[in-house]
Amino acid sequence: MLRPPDKESLAASLRSAHENREIVQSADLSGMNRILRYTPEDMTAKVEAGLTLGEFQRALAACGQWLPVDPPSPDTLTIGALIASNASGPRRHGFGTIRDHLIGLEVALADGRLVKSGGNVVKNVAGYDLMKLFVGARDSLGFVVEASFKLLPLPEEEKFLQMEYRSPEDAGQAIDRVVESELTPVVLDLYQTQSGNDSTKPTLVLGFAGTQEEVGWQVERAAALGTSEPATLDYDSRFWSAATIAPRRISVLPSRLIETVRSLDNEPFVARAGNGVIYHRGKLAPEKAAVPLNLVRRVKETFDPNRILPDIPM
Repeated sequence: MLRPPDKESLAASLRSAHENREIVQSADLSGMNRILRYTPEDMTAKVEAGLTLGEFQRALAACGQWLPVDPPSPDTLTIGALIASNASGPRRHGFGTIRDHLIGLEVALADGRLVKSGGNVVKNVAGYDLMKLFVGARDSLGFVVEASFKLLPLPEEEKFLQMEYRSPEDAGQAIDRVVESELTPVVLDLYQTQSGNDSTKPTLVLGFAGTQEEVGWQVERAAALGTSEPATLDYDSRFWSAATIAPRRISVLPSRLIETVRSLDNEPFVARAGNGVIYHRGKLAPEKAAVPLNLVRRVKETFDPNRILPDIPM
């Protein structure tokens, strides 16, 4: 593991490893944890990759803003790891993932070069859009050292509601009613937890954010559709903190969510019902999507010809 104090040191270490064909499994960038530029009036910020998401969010909150992502364990998740894993949380339905808010990136490549893509402003058309390659690449193509983001104002109000259903099919019908309604939830989750040897029933969670008037109207409409019990997002943090091993992830079409959940055989799960992403600790293996292997190999060979970095995740 590399532990560089700055990006130049990281680049030098990678250059040496590349020349000597030495494997680099990971890099601890915790020493690179500064907010390099924050312009509240433009709602943009540039940070180093070792800064934790929690610390970044607290700095933004002082000015009434935030980076609209909410993955598990923000106080230990660094910005670099956030980008490398494309981690997300319950609010993904309304705000997307980190790639939707990333406007600029600097990366240390396997051969020690420091390359940039994007910029520091929202409207930027300079250069090729290489940023998408590094989001979710798990450091297989290089290490993110700096990132620039577009931000959003903190919502004036947030409210969460839930409803427990007798079966996944009943919950699926409720999800359809929400999707077909005028509601625009920022959270649309379905979960089932386990207490002792007993599983709870499938529970639908809706979250709304915005002005008090907007949230109030949506809460009323949700109640008319049968979801009115106050809720929190604690189910998500409990699911992740209870995991003795990393939960499995399945991605399906939203239309296949309920049949996939049913096949989990009452195992605990948390599903982003609006996106078709399911996290679970059952035995069901994720389906392997068709991967363009030739293209993946060409990308890896271009960015890491000596293969000193981890393989691209499949």
